[in-house]
Amino acid sequence: MTSKKSITRRLTLLFVTASSVVLLALGFVIASSVGKHFEEQDMEVLTGKMALAGHTLEQLKSQNDLERITHLLDNSLVGHHGLEVLILRPNHEVIFATPNANFPIELVSVSAAQNSRRPITWTQGEQTFRGIAAELPTGISERSRVIVAVALDIAHHQAFMRSFLQTLWIFVAGAAALTGFLGWAAARRGLAPLRALREQAQVVTAQQLSHRLSVESAPVELAELAHSLNEMLARLEEAFHRLSDFSSDIAHELRTPVSNLMTQTQVALSRQRSADDYRSILESNSEEFEHMARMISDMLLLAKAENGLVVPTREAVDLAAEVLALFDYYDAVTEEKRLNLALEGNAEVSADRLMLRRALGNLLSNAVRHSAANTTVYVRISASLDAVSICMENTGDGIAQEYLERVFDRFFRVDPSRQRSSEGTGLGLAITKSIVLAHGGTISVESIDGTTTFTIILPRAP
Repeated sequence: MTSKKSITRRLTLLFVTASSVVLLALGFVIASSVGKHFEEQDMEVLTGKMALAGHTLEQLKSQNDLERITHLLDNSLVGHHGLEVLILRPNHEVIFATPNANFPIELVSVSAAQNSRRPITWTQGEQTFRGIAAELPTGISERSRVIVAVALDIAHHQAFMRSFLQTLWIFVAGAAALTGFLGWAAARRGLAPLRALREQAQVVTAQQLSHRLSVESAPVELAELAHSLNEMLARLEEAFHRLSDFSSDIAHELRTPVSNLMTQTQVALSRQRSADDYRSILESNSEEFEHMARMISDMLLLAKAENGLVVPTREAVDLAAEVLALFDYYDAVTEEKRLNLALEGNAEVSADRLMLRRALGNLLSNAVRHSAANTTVYVRISASLDAVSICMENTGDGIAQEYLERVFDRFFRVDPSRQRSSEGTGLGLAITKSIVLAHGGTISVESIDGTTTFTIILPRAP
């Protein structure tokens, strides 16, 4: 099982790592610069003494003068402690050497032959030397050349560098530790708004879904997160209220038929009755059960639609053919109410045939139910490049303006006094709206001077 990693710990480790890398790089640069500075100082001294040795050799006029060069160089090296000089003949015969000179002859000969004037470093016992070597001419003749090597004991430089590096690395370690502590403190302080956001979120409960996180006081980096969380809370609050309303509607609507069934059953059982009486009571109960079954089926469809679980199976649908089929179905009812049904226009859409037929059937049933006698229910179909419009118009019981926004709500009835048996389950328009929205369309209603028009707009493409 993997352990959870703290953001504070991560940031602290990042601070320590970054600062350690920077300090180590800086220490390396400083150490290299100091070492280079010592080398340049040594080279300045060595080059000067090499030039002095060359000047002395140029003053020689004979081999006897070469033998007396010891006296000349000894005088020139007075006061230069740690400076060693070696003069060799080409056959490696030593002409002059300071008392403590410990030169590796082969290394000196190779360096002199290369004439690079680059410093060479070697160790003899506990001493470390840095020197240069070169072949220099003498004043005796053009062919008379000797090998001159000049070196300095750099033990004091090395001792200083060891002490310097020890101090530097101790400082780097201490600075890394201090940076880690400061990084931890900075991370803790920097993440304080996140902890405050968490404390605000802990206040949100099922009873306080209206609570929102403070976006204004949040840093820029957390403002978008707080805004997204607020939007999520708004969606949750809306869904919770919708669920609560849905539960209340279910309880309210099922209470009446259940109460009717209980009352009729208790009355039937209160005394002995004839078979016809029992049959009549059972028929009445059967009607209530059918009504409840329709209501439960409709509520199940609405619940699926509101949660995006209704996925239309699309096919090409001829709207005029579907409307005419519905006209035939309601022919008996319209004849009884002396109503006329009229269709204008035609179009084809990509939709679920059964779902769309149910939506149009609900609208037509609603229009027939509330139309005045001897009037006409018009269904007008028109199409544009990207949408199809279906308008269903009837004249009769109008809808008050204050109710227009609520006609698509579950169980809403403009006239609550109407009997349930004549008004259905009260879910027809809500189901119609859910079907239209599932197809990516819109539905609206307007009622002016007793003429009510429902308008469905569907996209032509799926």
